[in-house]
Amino acid sequence: MCLSSGGSEDAVERLCDACDCLHGALAEQGMLGRRCRKRAGLLRALFCLIDLNSAQLNLQLAKLTLELNVSGKNLLNICKLIFKISRSESNDILFQNNSIIDSLLCVLRCEDVGVSGEAVLYCVGTLKFLSGNSALLRLLLAKDCVGVATLLIQKLHPLSQPDHTQFTIRGHIHVQLTATLRNLADLPESRPLFVSHGTLAELCLVLRHHHGDQDICTNIARVFSKLSSYSECCLVLAQTPGCYTLFIELLSKHQWKQDLVVRLLFTLGNLTSRSSEARKNLFTAEGCMSVLLGLYHTYHGRWDPPPAHTPRTPPSKDVLVKLVRVLANMSIHPAVGPTLAANTDLIHYLLNTMELRSLQESEELLVNVAATINNLSFYQEDSSVVRDRGLTVAKLLLKLLLSSSIDGMLEATRVFGNLTQSREVCDFIIQNNVHQFMVTLLDSKSPEVCFSACGVLTNLALNPPSRTTLTQEGAHTKLADCLRDFGPVDWQLAGLVCQTLWNLTDEGGTETGAPSTMNNQEREALLEVLTLYLNEEDALQWTSGDDMRDFHRLCWELEFLPVAKSHSMLLPLFSYYPSH
Repeated sequence: MCLSSGGSEDAVERLCDACDCLHGALAEQGMLGRRCRKRAGLLRALFCLIDLNSAQLNLQLAKLTLELNVSGKNLLNICKLIFKISRSESNDILFQNNSIIDSLLCVLRCEDVGVSGEAVLYCVGTLKFLSGNSALLRLLLAKDCVGVATLLIQKLHPLSQPDHTQFTIRGHIHVQLTATLRNLADLPESRPLFVSHGTLAELCLVLRHHHGDQDICTNIARVFSKLSSYSECCLVLAQTPGCYTLFIELLSKHQWKQDLVVRLLFTLGNLTSRSSEARKNLFTAEGCMSVLLGLYHTYHGRWDPPPAHTPRTPPSKDVLVKLVRVLANMSIHPAVGPTLAANTDLIHYLLNTMELRSLQESEELLVNVAATINNLSFYQEDSSVVRDRGLTVAKLLLKLLLSSSIDGMLEATRVFGNLTQSREVCDFIIQNNVHQFMVTLLDSKSPEVCFSACGVLTNLALNPPSRTTLTQEGAHTKLADCLRDFGPVDWQLAGLVCQTLWNLTDEGGTETGAPSTMNNQEREALLEVLTLYLNEEDALQWTSGDDMRDFHRLCWELEFLPVAKSHSMLLPLFSYYPSH
């Protein structure tokens, strides 16, 4: 019999109230569970009411039935019923107004998966549907769904052998369970729970047992990609034994599953961005570079620019962006960087990407490539392919340097700072008027940009012909301005500015060592700034707070003072300001 609309709604409400009253009476008398003498007859009556086909009433009946500790086929049928109700979003409000979630979590905590695996599956499937509602998601979190899910994962581990009778049902449970955890990971409040319950390590075990199931792997990869963006979760995952080898194996096995590959690479990028140990551990993981370069080859060849009307980023380009970020992070490690810089295939892919991709369509990718080349160009060993192909790199970087992309320009400038240790690259820069652009960057009002530009100008100024060219461009005047503007807030930059000035003034200055093209007013203004900055009390007067004062004093003593005192320009000042 089905209830019709109208007056039947009142009947439903009365029946729901009756169920509540019955539940309260049984609880008060201690007759829940299997302690009720007329339990069998009561259950038959409750099951008959299910035929009324009311979602609201059925949830009340399901809760009461579960409280009576049904098992076997009855448990399975009740879990199926709840699952069916949860599939409709219109019923979400019913779950908010009913404590049925507590009963479902109790099933997951208490039931033997080997005996009631199918019922557990329907329970977890219900939680997955409910977790799509933001209000219910927070309710699940408040009821410690993360902890219950972790406990269930641990209970499932013994069923991990493919020949186990429950292996298939176990896999289905993991699909729903990891999808629920994927949704819970969206909530900031969930992060401490994933850490405290040891959920991340358990999920790594699930990946090992179900490495061939793309749905499970993708769900867990989404959990990791979300949580690894936060330091406490990132640290726990980075310290999970064998996780790097596991991720490399998954990347190899599922290399064509783009959404999985993107999330695994994003996670590895987060791990290697925070930890030097993670960079080395990933690099030494078996098959690491073979797999990463294989992915580069695969996705670099597959990407085609999207049509003009397609705003979505091509998935294969997403892979390359995340992949190159991982390579850039790994190359920071002093034991890894030289090996990567000597890897001919890697450098070929990077330069090929720089050559073939347009900035308009691939700005983030090209910036990441430039950052990777910058890190690799730091290593000047004879085996370095970057060093050997320095002129080719310099030519390719021009499109980034002269682009409208601030990030691209900055990364290109940093690379030129390393490449200008080569006379061949220095000549290329002067011949193509790149030096003029570097001098102009000193007006940027950005300490980061000025620092990168000074890195290039410092090396250029070591060559007498280049030194003359830079002087004619008025580089010394702009450097003096940088020193005045940024000294009090960035003593590392101030020290580099002084070094660049000293390189410009070698061979052919006035008796004080200042550039001959400086007029007396400019020279006196520079000496006035240097006099001020050499005095500790004056130099640090802009710093507020004891902690910051100590930090700036240390930078001033280590980064600025030795360089500023090393040139004959400052000799007349030494009698006034003793050495520190």
